[in-house]
Amino acid sequence: MRNLKLLKSLRSSDLQGQGSPQCFSVRADTGSLLIASQYSITEYDPRTGQVVSEASLTADSFLPEDGSGVVVGLQDLAELESACLATASGDVVLFNLNTCQLECVGSVDSGLTSMSWSPDEELVILTTGQETIIMMTKDFEPITEVGIHQDDFGEGEFITVDWGKKETQFDGSEGKQAEVQPAVAWDDRRPRVTWRGDGQLFAVSAICPQTGARKVRVWNREGVLQATSEPINGLEQALCWKPSGSLIASTQHHPNKHSVVFMEKNGLLHGDFTLPFSKDQAKVKELLCNSDSTVFAVWLEDMAAGEDGQLWTVGNYHWYLKQSLDFVKDPQKAPVCVCWDLERPLQLHVVSRSWTSITNDWEKILVTSFRQCVVPPPMSSFELQLTSPVNQVTFLCRPQGTNQVAAFTANGQISIYSQGRLTKLAECFVLPSKMRQMGSGLCLILCYLPFLAVLCFRAAVEVDGVVVSVVHCSQTGTVGQNMNTDYLHHHPELSVEDWRDSSGCRINFPVPCVQTALCSISGEECLLGLTDRSHLYTGDTELASSVCSFAVCNDFLLITTHSHTCRCLHLGTLTVKGLQAALASDGSQNDETLRRVERGSRIITVVPQDTRVILQMPRGNLETVHHRALVLAQLRTWLDSLRFRDAFECMRKLRINLNLIYDHNPKVFLEKIQTFITQLNSINHINLFLTELKEEDTTSSMYPHPESSSIQHQPSSGQKKVDVVCDALRNAMESMDPNKFCLSILTIALQKVHELRENPPEAPGAVSAEEALKYLLFLINVNDLYEHSLGMYDFDLVLMVAVKSQKDPKEYLPFLNMLKSLEPNYQRYTIDKHLKRYKKALLHLSKCGEEHFGEALQLVKEQKLYSEALKLYATDSVHYKALSCTYAEHLVEQQQAEQAGLLLWRCGEPVRALQAFAGSSSWRNAICVAQQIPLPPDQLALLARDLAEKLTEQRRYADAALLLDQYAKVRSSITICPQLLATV
Repeated sequence: MRNLKLLKSLRSSDLQGQGSPQCFSVRADTGSLLIASQYSITEYDPRTGQVVSEASLTADSFLPEDGSGVVVGLQDLAELESACLATASGDVVLFNLNTCQLECVGSVDSGLTSMSWSPDEELVILTTGQETIIMMTKDFEPITEVGIHQDDFGEGEFITVDWGKKETQFDGSEGKQAEVQPAVAWDDRRPRVTWRGDGQLFAVSAICPQTGARKVRVWNREGVLQATSEPINGLEQALCWKPSGSLIASTQHHPNKHSVVFMEKNGLLHGDFTLPFSKDQAKVKELLCNSDSTVFAVWLEDMAAGEDGQLWTVGNYHWYLKQSLDFVKDPQKAPVCVCWDLERPLQLHVVSRSWTSITNDWEKILVTSFRQCVVPPPMSSFELQLTSPVNQVTFLCRPQGTNQVAAFTANGQISIYSQGRLTKLAECFVLPSKMRQMGSGLCLILCYLPFLAVLCFRAAVEVDGVVVSVVHCSQTGTVGQNMNTDYLHHHPELSVEDWRDSSGCRINFPVPCVQTALCSISGEECLLGLTDRSHLYTGDTELASSVCSFAVCNDFLLITTHSHTCRCLHLGTLTVKGLQAALASDGSQNDETLRRVERGSRIITVVPQDTRVILQMPRGNLETVHHRALVLAQLRTWLDSLRFRDAFECMRKLRINLNLIYDHNPKVFLEKIQTFITQLNSINHINLFLTELKEEDTTSSMYPHPESSSIQHQPSSGQKKVDVVCDALRNAMESMDPNKFCLSILTIALQKVHELRENPPEAPGAVSAEEALKYLLFLINVNDLYEHSLGMYDFDLVLMVAVKSQKDPKEYLPFLNMLKSLEPNYQRYTIDKHLKRYKKALLHLSKCGEEHFGEALQLVKEQKLYSEALKLYATDSVHYKALSCTYAEHLVEQQQAEQAGLLLWRCGEPVRALQAFAGSSSWRNAICVAQQIPLPPDQLALLARDLAEKLTEQRRYADAALLLDQYAKVRSSITICPQLLATV
């Protein structure tokens, strides 16, 4: 789903040396290049264009002076601050990077054919001219020497039974006598060595003496053979082990195709992909996988076009050709060495025969649109076949028009296609070869004329520096070039200016950004940038870290983070500081800007004028989500413009609570309620809205209004929300067409059934009471409808519902007859208690007289309705006193003795109140009650001593001292505790 784009190219042509480069290596600590030729070794810094150090290989006779020497391996050793090189004559030489001295640390008489160091630089593998492998430590002490060609399979040899023997297997149409074909003629017949990323295994590809074909063997770190590959016809010299995977890559020449094949560590084939070449059209020189195993580089030689390079990526187990690098046909400028940077996974280094160094840096961008459909890769809606490899694709997105696709191919051609059937609209501009060169320093403005189907040249603007990326804002016409953070305005006379803020200060990104976008924050145009280290900037201000990806859609910024969340923020309501704070917060429980996503999700695109966000998972598949913030913003826009039907359909589809239609702006909804009914124009939809109505205000709990919202909620008038909405809808539907909306009206008022039965309508086609009841029984559970009818205390309605239900008359008829025989208040009490509406039951029971007070008191104790019960009786009544005493006992059980004492004191029970105060150490209340009783002086003093003892245990020394001094009248008791004495 994402392409590879050339982010930066650095060409260094200043280095000139004798001979031609044969090997090179990149220093991880400084970034300089180590280049070895048949005459010398040179350290060169491509950023400054200076030679850091150099030493002759012919002066000390490491290589012959006639230029016939060959360097077979070169490796930077950071720990030793040296470079190790191996020559074909057999010498292993260390080049000290500080002193520029050469030292021979070993020599092999039979010569060397290759050298390969382990990833941890602890071991080195040398292959000799006698077809042996020498393993040494980093101090060049030999560990073992074994022959490359072994007769046995290795320690990982497969175990077979009789029915699984090789001779019993089917070998295809060629039969069992078919021989393995020898290696191709252009094979250099040198061994290739590659290490696994953890350094525990290495593989060697060499020509088998018996068959003449290449065979791959896998060895462990101790030099013990583990496995040997199965015979593979047409296996070629390229060999590469994926650093983070378990697969070994090589190339295979078939009779009708050329492919890259993968092998497991046991030597068995495991998948392949076909190169886009016909038979004998190209030969593959090397395969190189970058350090994070995301991109494969195929260095090949096209028989007709010269040297080429291809970059492949994989997604959903399908390989895609993402970039094709076309090198010039001049043999002097053809690459001789290619390698990936170890520290920067998407940086590629190329050295040509003319000592030209090219450093390419690649990054991924969005290359597809999902306005019509979402098709997971590797499948697609359409296939567009071009005559040359496509290096870059871009879309022209117009909300009210058809998207158009522009493709830039490797031959410098720009083609435009229409999305409808992917028909070609224009192919009339070919980029000149000079402008196609990396680092040409020109920004071209092309103009597409749809009425002529012509893509024409408009202007060229020179830029000073490396253009990392270009972004365009369709609303303002601004083009931002990410280099020195300059930007280009589309004026009649184009000019390049520094990016400045509203105060005129120049703004630069602190570090280069691999993805940029233009947006408006609080009305000011800003440039956002995301670095390869997951830092998001606006200008020189860091907004957030741990950002995986981001996208700007309309006034919203969407980001995915390494904490597996997707944030969606409205830029029009936030300042830069507010945006920083919002991205740093974890979000509240009902925060609409935050949602969880799968680990490693990245934003591919946000569909314009829609709520869909397309995410790609690490394994390559796609997922479509409707971010809550985008959905709610769209719903609020529709509700403000009175597009109730669009809002209802979206809420119904995405399971948004329908209460938001009213809660968003209650005043407007009630004023435009007939518009709401007319737009829905569906009985079922109106009924669905009614059945979801709740007293909860969703704009306060589930979907809070944005801080910038101008909507003011009207203060509550005391009526319940459901009653207000139902009454308004019922009045509106009855005034519009009562017969049409009868079922919706029935949903509002259950009493309508009783009215229809008492007064049957005479209008033709009107709904009868039986039909209405059947509809209600279909809409509502019969037991719920029965209980609701019973709660209205209307026995005729209850009987109608009971008859239509499956209830046994022997159960409900005696119960209804018993209820009819009771006194009205006690009848309603019995019904409410049956329905577990205990507060209403207590209200009715309090009106039944003194004979039922015991029953009321028992109900209060069982359901803990003490506060409600005290409101129903006069404060000077006996019932109020009894309830207060009962409530006080409950409070004492709940460890609230002080509250119990206050309640008892108020109801005229001072003795019990004194006990409660004394138990809770509330000494002031206890003394007041004791004096009110009143207690004799000796008992008051005794009470004071008891309270003082409890207060002392609680370390309330000041209160205890005050009690003993003023009420106990025994001052000598103060000396009991030093703290009391100090207090007094």
